[in-house]
Amino acid sequence: MARPRTQARKTMVKSKDRATSSVASRRAVLRRIESEGVEHVLFWFTDLEGHLKSFAITPAEMKDALDDGMGFDGSSITGFNAIEESDMVAIPDPDTFQLLPRPVDEHGEPVGSKVARMICDVVTPDGKPYEGDPRFALRRALERMQDMGFDAFNVGPELEYFVFEDDQGTRTIDEGGYFAMTAQDAATEMRNDTIAALESVGIPIEYHHHEVGPSQHEIDMRYADALAMADHTITYRLIVKEVAAWHGYYATFMPKPLFGENGSGMHTHMSLFRRGRNAFFDRGDEYHLSRPAKSFIAGLLVHAREMSAVLAQWVNSYKRLVPGYEAPVYVAWSQRNRSALVRIPLYKPGSEQSTRAEIRCPDPACNPYLAFAALLQAGLEGIERGYELPEPMERNLYRLSASERKEQGIISLPGSLGEAVDELEASELMARTLGEHIFPRYVELKRKEWDEYRFQVTEWEKARYLAAL
Repeated sequence: MARPRTQARKTMVKSKDRATSSVASRRAVLRRIESEGVEHVLFWFTDLEGHLKSFAITPAEMKDALDDGMGFDGSSITGFNAIEESDMVAIPDPDTFQLLPRPVDEHGEPVGSKVARMICDVVTPDGKPYEGDPRFALRRALERMQDMGFDAFNVGPELEYFVFEDDQGTRTIDEGGYFAMTAQDAATEMRNDTIAALESVGIPIEYHHHEVGPSQHEIDMRYADALAMADHTITYRLIVKEVAAWHGYYATFMPKPLFGENGSGMHTHMSLFRRGRNAFFDRGDEYHLSRPAKSFIAGLLVHAREMSAVLAQWVNSYKRLVPGYEAPVYVAWSQRNRSALVRIPLYKPGSEQSTRAEIRCPDPACNPYLAFAALLQAGLEGIERGYELPEPMERNLYRLSASERKEQGIISLPGSLGEAVDELEASELMARTLGEHIFPRYVELKRKEWDEYRFQVTEWEKARYLAAL
C-alpha cells in the first residue's frame, strides 16, 4: 500500500500519562519490525467523519514513538483543534501492529516496500486523552459499560460495497444478483484476494457473497469487541479499495451509488457479555431475550432518530433509507421481519452465545468509532433507565398505510440529513456520547454538508421543471 509523505514531529509525553501499553508489548513490536524487515510503519487514526489519516515512521524512530508518541499538526484534520491549539500526539496501540498486504507480480512475488500499520489514540501534549478523538468517544462508552457490570460489547458489522470500472462513474463489472454464481460474478477472484489480504492483517472472515445489486458485494468479518471491530472496519475499507485497485477496478462504500438498485448497508449485530456469558440470552423468555437485552433494544428504538446522523451521516445515506429497497425506514423490532429497524436472529438450541440484536440502518460509510459508541450508549441508556420493549412487529412495515403505522405508534427514521441533524442537535444523549468537543463540531460539519446539498440545482429538477414551468 502506498505510504504517505507526511512528516511527523517527535513530541515527548510523560510516561505516567501515556496511553496504557506494556513494556513487553512495545518490545514485541520492535522485534517484529527488525525480524520481518519492515521499512515503514504507518500511524493511523480517523477524523470526525471517519476518514482514515496516516503518517509514516521509520524503524529508527519507533522506540521513541512507542514510548512517547509522535506529534502532529491537528489543525488540518477535519473537526480537530484550531491552529492556535493544534499540537496533537499520536500514541500507537501495540496490539494493532500488522504488516499490510502487498500486490504480487506475474510470478506471485510481493512487490513494493514492507509496510506495517498501528492504530493510534490521540492525546494532548500533556498526555491527556484528546476529546476530539473518535476512538476516545468509543473508549468512553465502553467505560460506562464496564461501570454497569458488563465485560464486553461484541459487534459484527456486515459491510456491503460496490465495485465499478473506475472512480469516474458507475459502470458495473457484472450483472450478478444475490448469491450469484461465478458465471455471473466477475469479482469472485477479487473477493478471494480481498479475504486473503484481510486475514493476513488478523481480521477473521466468516463468509462472502455477491449482494443484490449489480457489482455489489459483501464480506463479513467475525464478531469482535467494539474497539477491535472499529479498528477492523477502517482497515477493511482500505484493503477492499486497495485490492480492487490491484485488479484495475474501484470499490466504493457510498451508500447509494446506483438509482433504482439497493444501496449498501452495514447491518450491525450486537450483544453484551458478563463474565464470559451472553447477557442477552434468557432460556425462559418466549423470545429468548433477557431483561437487559430487551431494555437495550428499547434504547436503540427510543434513540434511533437521534443517532441517525451518526449511523447514516451523509446526504447520500438518506437515498438508501427509503421504502422498497430492503433498507429499514420504520422504527420497530422483529424476529423475522427484515423491514423492521432491529431484528433478532432466530434462536437455535445450543447457540446461546450467539443471541444478539441486529440493527439495519447504519451504512458502511459511517465513522465506526462514533457509530459503535452511539449504539452502545443508546442501549445502555435503555438498560439504566429500564426502558420497556414494545411488542414485535411481524407484518411487512412497507405494506402498512400511514394511518396504520400511526395507530400502532410506529415512527420513521429521518428522511434527510437535514432532519437527522436537527434530531441529533436536540439529543442530550448524543451530546454526552460524542462529548463537548466532537458534538458541536460534528453538528456543524453535517449541517454545512446539508446546506451545500440543498443549495444545488440538480439534473432531476431541470429535467422536471425547466420546460414545464
